[in-house]
Amino acid sequence: MLVKDYMTRHPIMVPPTMPATEAQGIMTENKIRHLPVVGDGKRPLGLITRQKLRIPPADLGSLNVWEITRYLSEMKVKDIMVTTKDLLTIGPDATVEEAAQTMAEHKYGCLPVVEDNVVVGIITETDLLVKLADLLGGYISGVRVTVRLPDKIGGYAKIISAISAKGWGMYATGSVPAPKREGYWDIVLKVRDVSKDELRAMLEQLEDCEIVDVRET
Repeated sequence: MLVKDYMTRHPIMVPPTMPATEAQGIMTENKIRHLPVVGDGKRPLGLITRQKLRIPPADLGSLNVWEITRYLSEMKVKDIMVTTKDLLTIGPDATVEEAAQTMAEHKYGCLPVVEDNVVVGIITETDLLVKLADLLGGYISGVRVTVRLPDKIGGYAKIISAISAKGWGMYATGSVPAPKREGYWDIVLKVRDVSKDELRAMLEQLEDCEIVDVRET
């Protein structure tokens, strides 16, 4: 799973000289929260976010209504954008895990995707959440089960073999370290062609397999 397969290609981009109010209108009209700021040849110069468009009250407190109107009308994208000095980007061939880790670590809502110093896309937290749902089969009907296994070789293969032996299919799978249970992993499976009770009964027969949750979705 690479960034280039899940990013938004050819995102709306704006020049640094655009009035900030116009950029805000573009974001509102298109229901987006981020705008890459680019120069000639789509060279990355910065990023506009909704947060950057919020003017601190302290900056306006001493101004009258006419001064505020003039202040806002004269403000350009370049005056409030995240500049390249502070801007984090990612390449199209990076993994979505790298994108997610970078965004989580720095508390960013998106990353412009840059190749050869050209903005070729943007990947957002919403893109990653949609793909997480896809990865776990969130949009497909079936039985979703979470099982907890000790961290040792063979446990995961045992579950997959048992499901395959029954002739049941799987839409999706994922695994994470078990929360507050050191030395264990939680495995999430989306299984088809089976009832919740049948799947539970089979898993209960497997050694070291603790059923955390099972539901039809």
